[in-house]
Formats: sequence, C-alpha cells, structure tokens
Amino acid sequence: MEISLGFIVLVLCSSATLITCGTTAGFRMELIHVDAKGSYTMVERVQRALGSTRQRMASIAAADVSAPVHWNTTQYIAEYLIGTPPQRAEALIDTGSDLIWTQCSTCLQGSCVKQGLPFYNASMSNTFHPVPCNDTLCLANQQHTCAKDGSCSFGAFYGAGDATGSIGTEVFTFENGSATLTFGCVDKLFITPGSLDGASGLIGLGRGPLSLVSQTGATKFSYCHTPYLRSNTTAGPSSHLFVGDSASLSSGSPVMSMTFVEGPKDYPFYYVPLVGITVGQTRLPIPPTVFALKPSGDGGVLIDSGSPTTALVDGAYGPLTEELGRQLNGSLVPPPAGSGMGLCVPLAQEKTVPSMVLHFSGGADMVLPPENYWAPLDSSTSCMVMDNSSGMSIIGNFQLQNIHLLYDLAKDELSFQTADCSSL
Repeated sequence: MEISLGFIVLVLCSSATLITCGTTAGFRMELIHVDAKGSYTMVERVQRALGSTRQRMASIAAADVSAPVHWNTTQYIAEYLIGTPPQRAEALIDTGSDLIWTQCSTCLQGSCVKQGLPFYNASMSNTFHPVPCNDTLCLANQQHTCAKDGSCSFGAFYGAGDATGSIGTEVFTFENGSATLTFGCVDKLFITPGSLDGASGLIGLGRGPLSLVSQTGATKFSYCHTPYLRSNTTAGPSSHLFVGDSASLSSGSPVMSMTFVEGPKDYPFYYVPLVGITVGQTRLPIPPTVFALKPSGDGGVLIDSGSPTTALVDGAYGPLTEELGRQLNGSLVPPPAGSGMGLCVPLAQEKTVPSMVLHFSGGADMVLPPENYWAPLDSSTSCMVMDNSSGMSIIGNFQLQNIHLLYDLAKDELSFQTADCSSL
C-alpha cells in the first residue's frame, strides 16, 4: 500500500518505551496538508488527489501484503522534535502502516531522498540508543537482521521502493507531550520520486506493535480534517490528530459507531463494515457481499488516512454512477479533456448534486454532502471525486472532510460525527 492523509501495552513490554507526557490528556498534533506549502490551485489539488489515489490502489494490487506498508504518497504531515537537544522533523501520517522512521545523517549521497529539514543526526543526541538484535523491539519488525556490532538492522519493502537502516530508541516530542519510542533510522531509501513530499519520514498509526498507537499504550486516537479545497492564502486552522485521552468526540452532533471488521493476521489496516449506499432518496442495488472481506484477504473496505479520495469496487461504483447519471441527467456535461473523470456538471449547477449516505452495519450512517464527493475540475466544470477499483474499496480523506473520526481500539470500534474541524 502506498502512502499518498493519519499510539508498550499490546506487545512491547520493554523498559525502553517510556511515556513522559507533559499532560495526562495524551498527544495532540497539528496536521498540515502536503499541498499547503505549494502554490496549487483548487483544480490542481483535486487532480493531484485523484492521481495519488490511483497510485495507491495500484500499489495495493501489486504489493506483497506481508510488507508493513506499501505506499507512494500520503496526505498529511505532522511536525515534531526528535532527540536531546531536539532536532526538527516532519512525518507523514498513515493509518495503513506501523513503523515509525526518519531519514538519518548516515544516508550516503544519493541513497536517500530530499527533505525540507536537515537529516536527523543520532550522534548529536544524548538520548539515542541502538536496539540489540535479540531485543523484543527488534524482533517486532517483520524484516530484521543482526549487524556486525550486534545492533538491529531492518528492511521495509514497499510498493514504491525499499527502506533500510537501524532500529533505535529516541525521545519524540509532540505538541503537548513526549515519549521515548522505537523507530527506524533510515540510511538507504529508494522510492518513487516525490513520495515523501519533502517530509523526513513516516509515523504509522496501524494495528501493529511498532505503531505510535501501540508504543504509547494509547487505546484510542482521533482526527478531523478541515475542508480540503481551502486556498493557501486563507488556509485557516489546520487539521488535528489526537492520541490517547485527548481523543474524544463532542456532545454536539449525533455520534454513530460501528465495530471494525477483523482483518487478516499481521495486516495493519482498519477494515469497516460498509453494507450499502444511498444517493438522494434511492438506496443502490448493491449486494452487501460486494463489500465483504474474503478469507483470502481480498476485498473488504478500508478507512485510510493515506488515500486522498474514495475508490469503490466495480460492483458498487457501477450502480453509483448509473443512479447519479439518472438523477443528474439534464445537467451532465462532458468531463474536461484528459481529466479521466466520469460524471460532471456545470460548476453553476453543482448544488443540484444529491447527498450520499454510506451505510454501515449496526445502523451507522455517514452522510456525505455534495462538497464531500464533488469538486471543481476547471473554471466551469465540477465532477465526482470518487474512482473505481478492483479488489478492495477504500474510504479516503476527501469524503471525510468535517467528520471527526474516533478509533477506539479497546472497544474495537470506529465512531464518528459531523464537526467543524477548524474549531477543535
């Protein structure tokens, strides 16, 4: 799976993992969209999002599912400090992966990729400690070997390339707290150009033992994404990630909950029980089996912070586009040349697009207003920002704007509510 916008208690019982939060409320992190530092127009952002989702789906289809994460691009970057004295770093956030890693100063020329900040230098930190190759923290990596000095080396093999380096522990400082975490110090990174979007590394929020969630002993985390298509000049408040006790929903709008679908062993992903879709007042004729996760690991529906947009398997995408085509028949126009889009309407008629409802088992209904799945593609045309896929379906970030999602790992539940994410 590619990263394209993402906490000692479960497995790691090592004294090396120590929570030193400055508050009992858990961690809070500001999330910056990867496009925020660029001079992209709204149209260019939509086109980049669709391209990233297609790359992500291609990597999922092509990659070895036993690898910890398969990625090319992601969506949200968190800033943090690492080491003592602290060094600045930026990481991509991904619910579809586990390992925390950053590029290090031991990278040989040409063996890592360009980033916006200096590489982390372990030799300048008083709190960096290498992990021995027989340590539980080393063995938790799916690919690990013993270096000549007895320290732990790791390899991570992705759909977009490979990362190798050493495993160590270090102090990570976030917006309102710090923790000593096990991480990968990468000295070789061969990946698709542009995959890191200038970031230093990756913070995984998946189910595995080395994710930020697992290492900090948190039983829940939440995030809320502000509107996707804000202009750079009026960006306003950023999105936020909350880990631990700070992760909670408000008493405002109604809360919907569902139980996660159990995924295959060692998969880091969060599968959700999508069972149907309604467009306007019409429930689509989609058998629930279309969304089912098969014993082989094929199929299913992921909720994925690393996917910009939603992609549905053909058995759902076909009925969706057919019904939308029927309801918007008089308003449809050809998509912009070369856009690869399907359904489009004149920008002035975007308000004629009906709302969509994603139905999950247990009665949880997620209402998507038109702006959560429809967007301008040029100065005169607005198109549906969803795609089709083969194999599995993914619910991406564009569809989750102004929806606060709470992952409660103790209850094995995903809860959500509509929210003004800029006010959190």
